[in-house]
Amino acid sequence: MPLAFPAIVTVTIFCFLWNWDDFLGHLLYINTVDKYTVGLALRMINDSQSAEEWGQLLAMSLVSILPATIVFMFLQKYFVEGIATTGIKG
Repeated sequence: MPLAFPAIVTVTIFCFLWNWDDFLGHLLYINTVDKYTVGLALRMINDSQSAEEWGQLLAMSLVSILPATIVFMFLQKYFVEGIATTGIKG
């Protein structure tokens, strides 16, 4: 298990990031606006008929990238180790 831990953390990071950034899957499965994710709410704010609300748009953008950045920062050591140990060594 100690040798597999970095690889498991790497897969966990990839799964989290791909699920966090998923737009179409969340759009298909979530039916009510009250349960929309941050990415879907960002898309709803961007309206071509009204004025752009830059403050809200930038604040929501920060909220959408902050969890992914924090997860990567804390698990970066294991991520790099997992990528390095799963490659072919010659």
